[in-house]
Amino acid sequence: MLSPVQAQTDHRQLDREFQAAVSDYNSGHFRAAAARLQKLVRELPDSFDVQELLGMAYVAQPQDSKATAHLEKAVQLNPKSAPARTNLATNLIRLGKLGPAEAEFKKAVELEPDSYDTVHNLGEFYVTAKKISEALPYLEQAQQLKPSSYDNGYDLSLACLHVGRVADARRQVADLLKQKDTAELHNLLAQIEEKDGNSVAAANEFQAAAHLDPSESNLFDWGSELLLHRTLDPAVEVFHKATGRYPNSPRLAIGLGMALYSRGNYDEAVKSLLRATDLDPADARAYLFLSKAYDSSPNQAEDVIQRFRRFAQLQPENARALYYYAMSLWKGRRVEDATLDLHQIEDLLRKAVALHPAYAEAHQQLGNLYSDQKKYTEAIPEYLKALERNPDLGDAHYRLGQAYVRTGQKDRAQEQFEVYQKLREQHVAELERQRAEIRQFIYSEKETPTKP
Repeated sequence: MLSPVQAQTDHRQLDREFQAAVSDYNSGHFRAAAARLQKLVRELPDSFDVQELLGMAYVAQPQDSKATAHLEKAVQLNPKSAPARTNLATNLIRLGKLGPAEAEFKKAVELEPDSYDTVHNLGEFYVTAKKISEALPYLEQAQQLKPSSYDNGYDLSLACLHVGRVADARRQVADLLKQKDTAELHNLLAQIEEKDGNSVAAANEFQAAAHLDPSESNLFDWGSELLLHRTLDPAVEVFHKATGRYPNSPRLAIGLGMALYSRGNYDEAVKSLLRATDLDPADARAYLFLSKAYDSSPNQAEDVIQRFRRFAQLQPENARALYYYAMSLWKGRRVEDATLDLHQIEDLLRKAVALHPAYAEAHQQLGNLYSDQKKYTEAIPEYLKALERNPDLGDAHYRLGQAYVRTGQKDRAQEQFEVYQKLREQHVAELERQRAEIRQFIYSEKETPTKP
């Protein structure tokens, strides 16, 4: 049994070792701190401070799986410590254990309901877990506890926007702008205005964000907003300047190509979209818009064919890649061209519909291929398959009608011509489809608004 003097001496030695470990940890020497604490924990297994600091030293290295046992032990030793529960929760998140992490965050809030950090952490946890409705009350509570908090206020604005509380989101951003005039706040306000149907205000805020911070993302958002609402000359100007500043951005090159195409500058659109495919050869979206621009500008046939060939080689199981390649060959070379291989085109289109039987456009083009070769009995089933999958394909109705005429089915032909005429009168539908494709590309890039 140790004498009181010896016990006091040992205690002082252990305390010096602990303070040395604290010094190592604070200096960023986490491995050295862990080595000291590993020895200490054998001597002091019931020390909250030793268990907690050892867990944090492992987290910092990072060795999260080793940290958990010590952080859990610290919570057992001091269950009323909100910071200890928060540290354990953070560790559990990193290990993918979201359920137990949520429970620890909640217990921390129960222990310190008036602590900004504790309440904010639970709100942030729900934001990260994409549980925005659950996050909102804690973000609001945290903002009440600390009205000057920029980060929490930003996330609160995003959450309000996400659940459709547009007025609350706008009000929160306005409060933050009084504290700090930042590009990300103007970008967020633009998203709020866009959500509320105020396209002019949205464009102005995207412009303000891009002027404050001409990042690739902010310039894309500004140009996209102009393009979405058919303000084409400014959209082309923004994307031109943006691609000059960020020449290696595929989406800016696509944006410029779409803006030029929408304005009727088809040759320039093709050039920009060719560049986009070179910047990211696997991105299918660039090829979609390239195929459309190429329809109106076949002057760069060999360059376009080469890009579609590469795409088909990169993705041989992609029906659209095969379809684009087939159509580029067909459009780029005339029937009298000795290099035109109709069998190759037919083979590519047949592979496309085999991979994607509901691909209406591929069925339609197969029908066109057969019709051009006067194989009307083969063309008719392909047109019918195309229209079964998409009855709004006006050209398919017209070409089917022609095929019926050639096969002596005049009544059926007349029906198809009448449908074609009605669809032609509703030309707005085609324009809306083009706009929908542009919207899909832009929104796929933006996705759910997130903090930059």
